[in-house]
Amino acid sequence: MAKCDQGYLCEVCGEEVTSIVESDLYLRYVLGQLDAEKLHVSPERHLACNPVLAQYIDDDRFEPVTVDGEFDKRLLDPEYVARHTLRVSRAYRRLREIAASESPISLLEYPLKN
Repeated sequence: MAKCDQGYLCEVCGEEVTSIVESDLYLRYVLGQLDAEKLHVSPERHLACNPVLAQYIDDDRFEPVTVDGEFDKRLLDPEYVARHTLRVSRAYRRLREIAASESPISLLEYPLKN
């Protein structure tokens, strides 16, 4: 496969991130944690390869992730965890909407509206 035909490679496992719905990079972009201008130079990871963020995804289509240690959401303030879970889960559903769209969506329309 030509390098230009290859998708983003996960900086953790080295495997290709084949879909936007498994992309930590695009989830962070949808959350507003990353500027559009930085997408092409930012490292990519599978969602499961970034468990600290992925543990907040609450969706039947996503295999739950747990974290051991000080970043385990079970050890954090329940109110913060609830708010963050709602926001990250909403961003994950947005990735699903983008992936399922039959018409192109502008990259600038990906992020969540507050």
